[in-house]
Amino acid sequence: MKDYSDYNEFDAVSEIVAELELAQVTRHLERVSCTNISGEIISAIKWGTAEPEVVFLHGAGQNAHSWDATALVLARSAIAIDLPGHGHSSWREDQDYSPHQNAEILADVIAQFAPAAQIIVGMSLGGSTAVRIAALRPELVRKICLVDVTPGARKAAQTMAAASRGSVALIAGPRNYPSFDAMADAAIGVNPKRAPAATRRGVRHNARQLANGSWTWRYDRLDQGNPARAVQFDELWEDVSKIKAPLMLVRGGKSKFVTDEDEREMRRRQPGIRVEVVAQAGHSVQNYAPHALAALIDDFLLN
Repeated sequence: MKDYSDYNEFDAVSEIVAELELAQVTRHLERVSCTNISGEIISAIKWGTAEPEVVFLHGAGQNAHSWDATALVLARSAIAIDLPGHGHSSWREDQDYSPHQNAEILADVIAQFAPAAQIIVGMSLGGSTAVRIAALRPELVRKICLVDVTPGARKAAQTMAAASRGSVALIAGPRNYPSFDAMADAAIGVNPKRAPAATRRGVRHNARQLANGSWTWRYDRLDQGNPARAVQFDELWEDVSKIKAPLMLVRGGKSKFVTDEDEREMRRRQPGIRVEVVAQAGHSVQNYAPHALAALIDDFLLN
């Protein structure tokens, strides 16, 4: 079992290359950040030296490394952003990590780091944020790919058993664990279909050790039950109607976060939408099927 105590966030790239059976990949990787007028730091991982073609926005309780495998397969210049309250980005005093607040902050980040990006790819909370950005700052969104999310996904999640929510269930679980192994075992327990080594690696990207030796998540407490937040998610349906850019929805075939009813509503509001289903994937399609997701993104960009 790999020991992650000596941690460099980019060391794991070679492991992923081997797991995905890719030819040896040499990619320039660097962590970049900016500070907004409120003093909040937004951190990101930049793939390649060219101006980013792709912007990746992860889901709640995740971080920019969620996209590592997909970015490696896609092999395009890209930037994967840590959402506010996640990864290496600042936590907010008001703990408002709604799509509306995220979009206000991240639109400026995208304008700075990836003003000519050809596509925004957003999963779950990142996808909801991308919808809001498309309505708020349409000049930044040339194409948009939503990964297993619609404005109805939050409501669907609230009716699911914990076993159906996968790693999302960890958000409502303990904050601290006595050891890294205990934290990793908790994540493996809710992701039984994913390779344990990959889950452990993901947990290490998403965890930090406290002074007393225990471990905690890198993300802030996420307010999942606030009724006002639920209203904001419902309002995103109107933002879907405002999207002018070509839109693709990628569903995880084993996920329950996007219902058939919500897909029909997406088609009603966006008649030109492209909908794809990755049969073997759960909610985090990028983790379960990076080859398939990268192929869909590449095809969507080319056609």
